[in-house]
Amino acid sequence: MTATLDLPTGETVTPDDVFAYDGYPYRFRPLDHDEYDFLLSPLYWGDSGMDIPFTNTDALADQWDDSAGVKTADEWRAWLADARDDHRFGDDELDALAVELGLADPSTLDDRSVLARVRDALPF
Repeated sequence: MTATLDLPTGETVTPDDVFAYDGYPYRFRPLDHDEYDFLLSPLYWGDSGMDIPFTNTDALADQWDDSAGVKTADEWRAWLADARDDHRFGDDELDALAVELGLADPSTLDDRSVLARVRDALPF
């Protein structure tokens, strides 16, 4: 049986589903823990100490504020376009998120550094 989480928006997600929480794409992960029922894991930064544990869905609702929940592919495209103009997000992070969200082909990503790409684009 697949674990599910009822978001404060009324949507139900599984650990495979991506949703917007606090302006960023997340997945939920159920926990077998004495204190916490589940955690929210940022899509790019998951398992990096940035996961957010919750004791229950009421605790999530208390912290939900204006989070959006599940987004369509077009809504994620718009979010990525806006995020490209936000200094908090790097190109590598956004490129990886686009792939994870199914909006980009991983074979099209350039593994070279930004500096190498700029240097190659210069006319000398």
